[in-house]
Amino acid sequence: MADHHISVCVCTYKRPDLLKRLLGQLVKQNTGGLFTLSIVIVDNDRERSAETVVSELAASTIVPIKYVVESRQNIALARNKAVANAGGDYVAFIDDDEFLTSSTWLLTLFNTVQKFGADGACGPVKPHYEDGTPHWIVEGRFYDRRSYKTGLVIDWRKGITGNTLFNKQVLLSSGDPFRPEFRTGEDQDLFRRLTGKGHRFIWCHEAMAYETVPPVRWKRTFMLRRALLRGGTSPFGAQQVLRSVVAVPLYTAALPFALALGQSRFMTLLVKLCDHLGRLLSLVGVHPIREPYVTE
Repeated sequence: MADHHISVCVCTYKRPDLLKRLLGQLVKQNTGGLFTLSIVIVDNDRERSAETVVSELAASTIVPIKYVVESRQNIALARNKAVANAGGDYVAFIDDDEFLTSSTWLLTLFNTVQKFGADGACGPVKPHYEDGTPHWIVEGRFYDRRSYKTGLVIDWRKGITGNTLFNKQVLLSSGDPFRPEFRTGEDQDLFRRLTGKGHRFIWCHEAMAYETVPPVRWKRTFMLRRALLRGGTSPFGAQQVLRSVVAVPLYTAALPFALALGQSRFMTLLVKLCDHLGRLLSLVGVHPIREPYVTE
């Protein structure tokens, strides 16, 4: 009998096709006989758009799959509901628009946690571009995320919940792990609090996941709206506010020069400008993006 159990948690919102692809890969994960596996799906869509996909797969696999709905559109509340419905001693998170190319993804994360005696492990998420992706999107590396050497003890800024395994007891050490006042950046807030208590999280480069970058994310309006939301809802202090006060006029003045260098340079600068602008607007109580998610 395996000594451990891992619940893989997936929060989803109106992505049934991508969710179906991911679930088909999760039920085929190789546990190496070291742990048992179950899956928790939290549908953050009150219209239950994921229910049919989950029901069909649950009927065709021996892996236990639990489906619950969080009708309030808030990623932190959805993640909290996933943890509340997770069994076992470990909780893994992966996003519904991600996919895996290895059947040992979860086993690799688990072995890393055991090897380093850590409280959790994070793996990289690489972008996957569909055919027809504009060259300036790829060139600008807008959806690239850094990876690190396996074994690195990460600080809170490197913490992500798109590809992560947690010791459940650590995750619940302060009650509900995710704070609903954060519409984005709730994962870094969690890592900031947990590492502040002395908990250790290890990077695992080999536990790779891939994130689909569909055509909607090629749109300039999508990128700018997401930057405004991110800037206005991520945690910040006096130093970050001062940086934004300086950056906004400088970046605005530099836009014509960036445009002359091409679309990737121009959009890189414009996205950074919106990040800083969103922060300053939120400081005075203005929230230009009121939706909980930027989906289009």
